[in-house]
Amino acid sequence: MPVTFFAVGMGMMGLTLALRAGEASFALGHTVSLGVLVLSVAMLAGVAVAYLAKGLRYPHMLAEEWQHPVKIAFFPAISISLLLLATSLLEVVPAVAEPLWLFATLLQGALALAVISAWIGHRPFQTQMMTPAWFIPAVGNVIVPLAGAQLGYIELSWLFFSGGLIFWVVLLTLVMNRLMFHDPMPGKMVPTLMILVAPPAVAFTAWLRLSGETGSFGHFLLSAAYVFALLVTTQALKLRRLPFALSWWALSFPIAALAIASFGYAHKAGSAAHQWIGAGLLALLVCVVALLIVRTAMAIRAGTICVPE
Repeated sequence: MPVTFFAVGMGMMGLTLALRAGEASFALGHTVSLGVLVLSVAMLAGVAVAYLAKGLRYPHMLAEEWQHPVKIAFFPAISISLLLLATSLLEVVPAVAEPLWLFATLLQGALALAVISAWIGHRPFQTQMMTPAWFIPAVGNVIVPLAGAQLGYIELSWLFFSGGLIFWVVLLTLVMNRLMFHDPMPGKMVPTLMILVAPPAVAFTAWLRLSGETGSFGHFLLSAAYVFALLVTTQALKLRRLPFALSWWALSFPIAALAIASFGYAHKAGSAAHQWIGAGLLALLVCVVALLIVRTAMAIRAGTICVPE
């Protein structure tokens, strides 16, 4: 059970929140999103228990993942999944959501600082080791305000939001340099290109929660997310020739984030066009997640997913 499995939790929680945003946008009940929330919690709990058991039984393997130049970026996916869970529970079980959010926020801060400290320490990272997965710690920071602003932790939410945006800009420059001027990424990492969409999409929703309006900066963030989505679409055909890997789950959360951002803008600006863009993205997300669940189950059954690299 590698740490990359927590991308499943991010994808499922993203689906839950995107379904809820769609239901709210079209004035539907929350039956479907509640059902998916239950499934998401069950899947996240299963991953968490399996990974905890791995850490207790094989601590050296956990240490090896921490030393891995790519896998280290997935450790904050643990705290991100919990932050998304807290956001999902905010309207359902607020008494549970707040302490869970506080714990997840502290964990996110600790993991983000630890990962970034490892990046700028004495470890020799090569350019080809960099992938869009390095955005994950930054994305986690801008997720904090999604529930934090509603819970009243405004200053703490601004702190994480600002830190996330700063490192997004820095990492975006480094990642684009790697993609344009160096060897192509290994095939199994190509799906992580979709992660380019997540930071501006999540940041837009966080900006809405913090400022209460779209504003010029909000327009910039949402437009940037659409631009990256169009850019990634030009690489979509490459996926057809690739074998399935856990990295394919990187497709799910960014689509969810963009759907939620589209619904958020539609509600705030009264834009029917953005409402239908959100609906289209939500439909795509449902298809993608369904396919990912099926392919993951097939890979687990065939024993081709949790193998040494």
